[in-house]
Amino acid sequence: MTQAAAHDDLKITPLHALHIELGAKMVPFAGYDMPVQYPMGVLNEHLHTRAKAGLFDVSHMGQAWIEGPDFETVAGAMEALVPGDLLALAPGAIRYTQLTNNGGGILDDLMITRPAEADRANSLFIIVNAACKDEDFKHIAANMPTGVALKPITDRALIALQGPTAADVFAGFAPEAVEMNFMTARAMNVAGIPCLVSRSGYTGEDGYEISVPEKDAVALTQKLLAHADVAPIGLGARDSLRLEAGLCLYGHDINHQTSPVEAALLWSISKRRRAEGGFPGAAIVQKQIAEGVTRKRVGILPEGKAPAREGTGIADEQGNVLGIITSGGYGPTVGGPIAMGYIDIAHAKPGTKIFLAVRGKDRPAQVVTMPFIEKRFHRTKP
Repeated sequence: MTQAAAHDDLKITPLHALHIELGAKMVPFAGYDMPVQYPMGVLNEHLHTRAKAGLFDVSHMGQAWIEGPDFETVAGAMEALVPGDLLALAPGAIRYTQLTNNGGGILDDLMITRPAEADRANSLFIIVNAACKDEDFKHIAANMPTGVALKPITDRALIALQGPTAADVFAGFAPEAVEMNFMTARAMNVAGIPCLVSRSGYTGEDGYEISVPEKDAVALTQKLLAHADVAPIGLGARDSLRLEAGLCLYGHDINHQTSPVEAALLWSISKRRRAEGGFPGAAIVQKQIAEGVTRKRVGILPEGKAPAREGTGIADEQGNVLGIITSGGYGPTVGGPIAMGYIDIAHAKPGTKIFLAVRGKDRPAQVVTMPFIEKRFHRTKP
């Protein structure tokens, strides 16, 4: 999927040359040379995505098939590694879940799709984070039973079209995608190119992620960018967009030492999996569900204009340490600083006043409910 990069042994995505042509500022990220911003700048890229449609290159993420003799066997094999309910997935449905370790910590978070197509009836399609994909694939492959195999996809790119006009834009290239619901996927032709399309994304906006053959990636991206509503968006705006939406970034807001319960991801574990367990660290997670946790991921709204960055300490009025910021910065849509982090459970209630050690001063803030903006995922109303 990649070629040797020109420097630092960084990998490149199939869209690398196009990023350079578009004037992107490139930075190392998860072993890849990736665009952090374009001439529009991070702030305007963020606002453009909230107003119209942004196009993201996420080809650095890991894509793979898990194949076996039948769906139940494949789903059961993966359920032994994640707390998500995969056996209940309908054809074409997507599940957000986590790979857990024996301590209940999170090895990675990932998307798992049950394909709708008959020729993929005995498969699952997974997308994992770029920084973890090698370890994830080794871990999954090593734990698959005889007859079930992980097959990494090395000949496809992945792009994301996100924003309130994304569906209207995409309808011009794949009309059938308009009827899709949030967290569903299907194979379809996009501008005549065979793709796997999901109605999903990581910005809080409506939109699509498109797995496209590597050889067609540039052509499809150029066609989408030719639409007046679409602009290329880099990693800088992607980060501020997901932060406003209250979404975790692996290695920052979740890691080997944080459980799904502490990370406020309990919603991603169904009642059946909570009761039955059967995944790594299940006993610990079940105990946390029953007895509570000592800390929890929360949203934080600093007062004033100074942002609280990752690593900022959280304290009470007496200076007692309560926790730490894991993601923080300026929220362009919010119009001020926002953050999330882990805090002592006794102080995790929304409205609790706290203090953040920003630029050598204790600055006031309060715990708030996330997300910081209204999510606009497309869900069909009953």
